[in-house]
Amino acid sequence: MSSFLELPTAPDEPRSSPVLTQAHVARHVRSRLPGLLLDDSGATPEGVAIYFLSDPRDVRTVRYVGQSRAPRRRLLQHIAAARLWLPHETPWWVKSPRLRPLYGWIRKMFQEEGRLPVMLVRAWVSAPQARDVERAHIFDCLQRQQPLLNFESELLQRQLLLL
Repeated sequence: MSSFLELPTAPDEPRSSPVLTQAHVARHVRSRLPGLLLDDSGATPEGVAIYFLSDPRDVRTVRYVGQSRAPRRRLLQHIAAARLWLPHETPWWVKSPRLRPLYGWIRKMFQEEGRLPVMLVRAWVSAPQARDVERAHIFDCLQRQQPLLNFESELLQRQLLLL
């Protein structure tokens, strides 16, 4: 693990191998959370948020499009599901294999420099509109050749090729 977190080491390990615990990760996430959730919608936050996840070094590159009634809680769920305190490995614990690339990406950013994804709320819509608006954003990102990790992107990419 790089030195982005100042962590104690186990008594029997060399100083260069910090012990990363769930509590360390939780403190790291809490300290950075205010800067990780941005609302660019220009709308009153009500209904369902349509959001993008991006690397904080390049917020214009969208990696995931999602929807949530509670964006802050959803961002924390995404980070928690990546289990950043576990050793560096494929996220086998993710029940749906289709979501593993997303959590693998979050783990990789964290392992590199302690980076966490930025959530950018793009729109607030009514619940009946949410799925259609989310899919429209996914489709738009694919047309702009964004490297999406949504499992729907594979299906929509095939549809794009037919157009």
